[in-house]
Amino acid sequence: MNLYEKLFLKGEKKKILALLDPDKLEKPKLESLIEEINRSQKVVACLVGSSLIVNSDIDAFVYEVKSKTQKPVILFPGSHAQLTKHADAVLFLSLLSGRNAQYLIDEQVRMAPILRKFNLEAISTAYLLIESGRTTTVEWVTNTRPIPRNKVDLVIAHVLAAEMMGFKLIYLEAGSGAEKPVPNELIKLVKANINIPLIVGGGVKSLDTINGVFEAGADFVVIGNKLEEDPKFLRSLI
Repeated sequence: MNLYEKLFLKGEKKKILALLDPDKLEKPKLESLIEEINRSQKVVACLVGSSLIVNSDIDAFVYEVKSKTQKPVILFPGSHAQLTKHADAVLFLSLLSGRNAQYLIDEQVRMAPILRKFNLEAISTAYLLIESGRTTTVEWVTNTRPIPRNKVDLVIAHVLAAEMMGFKLIYLEAGSGAEKPVPNELIKLVKANINIPLIVGGGVKSLDTINGVFEAGADFVVIGNKLEEDPKFLRSLI
């Protein structure tokens, strides 16, 4: 059984994926956060990555994380330069909400031989950026526009296409530092139209928001900025 089957298909749902940004987590803060991750029964895996890593060694960072936790470490790469053999798997992302070929197929072509060389499990993931009230880092870096949060039919058409194309996960992303999270009503409608696991992230900053996202139908919620600010926030999740 591969990690996708074990974690995303057969594993418990309504769980947290903790996002670790190498540029934002120096060693003392990282160690403190991993202690909380190890303690939490709600966190089932760590995601490692960022839209733009400029000051960190991704190889050394993931090696450090792996040495301190038994939970799976999954790459969440912003580009082919963010790969390392030390991870357990990689979200093989295609930014389907945009029309920039670099993030639809070019980065994936660059990644594929590296992933084969590293023997890393690639989990094909349809990545959809949803408008969040402000320009986010991922929007700026990828030079793509998010889908307007009120254009429900457009979002549904994208996730239907993603499932028909064989993607294994849907990831609805408001973006790092989002002013507004993905609307719960949109999450509910997406979940009703797909048969593959649903991940939701961006702008998730409170227990009420997390509970609302889960109630709407998300199988997994990604939390990043909030954990950087307050690692002990995980203790409030039951």
